[in-house]
Amino acid sequence: MAIYIGRRKFIATLGGAAAAWPLAALAQQHKMLRVGFVGMQPREAPHYTNFLRRMAELGYQEGRNFTFDYIQTPNVDGYDKSYLELAARKPDVFLAVGNEPALRAALSAADGKPIAFLAVDFDPLAKGYVANLSHPGGNVTGIFVRQIELAAKRVEIAREAFPRASLVGIAFDTLSREQGDAAAEAARKLGLEPRMVEVKSEQDYAGAFGTMDDARGQPIILPAGPIFLRDRAVIAQALLERRIPSIAAFRENLEAGALISYGFDLRGLFYDIASYVQRLAGGAKPSDMPIEQSPRFYMAVNLKTAALLGVSLSDVFIARANEVRE
Repeated sequence: MAIYIGRRKFIATLGGAAAAWPLAALAQQHKMLRVGFVGMQPREAPHYTNFLRRMAELGYQEGRNFTFDYIQTPNVDGYDKSYLELAARKPDVFLAVGNEPALRAALSAADGKPIAFLAVDFDPLAKGYVANLSHPGGNVTGIFVRQIELAAKRVEIAREAFPRASLVGIAFDTLSREQGDAAAEAARKLGLEPRMVEVKSEQDYAGAFGTMDDARGQPIILPAGPIFLRDRAVIAQALLERRIPSIAAFRENLEAGALISYGFDLRGLFYDIASYVQRLAGGAKPSDMPIEQSPRFYMAVNLKTAALLGVSLSDVFIARANEVRE
């Protein structure tokens, strides 16, 4: 089990505990709520469990007055087919999480039904899915993370953690290319040579990371993206074998063996989006529901990985990580 230190959370929820019991009583009076969702993780993944926990707090007990209709797809290409399959089951609310193809597929299948989204690795405003953040218009609303800014911040963390580094690897795939470009620009500003590491095949991580073989000991940035989350154990092992320290977007990558994680708290985001689902189920119009920019962040260092790599981080850096053991 990984031992890691450091955690900073800034938590904002859409409903307080004081309102939980009347919401619960109201939910019991309603018909069965069916929420449809397509994802790439196993149904028992901790962030999905957090969503169900919050739904229960809001009065929706799975199997009693709430159905979490989940379809797992092996890759991004499966979103279109899977959301069409969900639409045939007639969910009341669609949930779309992560990447732009997920939201695009949900929009195509929903036929105007409300969609709650977590825009994890794209900006729904910049991409034109919403009119503005305060009144999104249409049938979508939700939460998004400014992932481009976070990608640049991870490079700053790499520079601070490895002050003698001369280059930084920047992993990316088709969905995370914009994060890669932002990280590369940040690297150049900090005097680091950006080495772009494109992952073209989901099964060829060893081959992709082989481009860092002549730079072992130099850090690599792992972006927010579905395959980097899903295949985190394989990715961590491939990097450890090459003695490459990684700074990842996801807490889950850290738990799988990445050295540092800095980014949003995915589990917390799933907790928060449940409040959107509850409001949509109660008849709120997504067009009038403001889109939140998530204030949840998580930063940590995996001490076991640091020991395996022989990495000694500065006391100043560790102090920034807040020295909270878990």
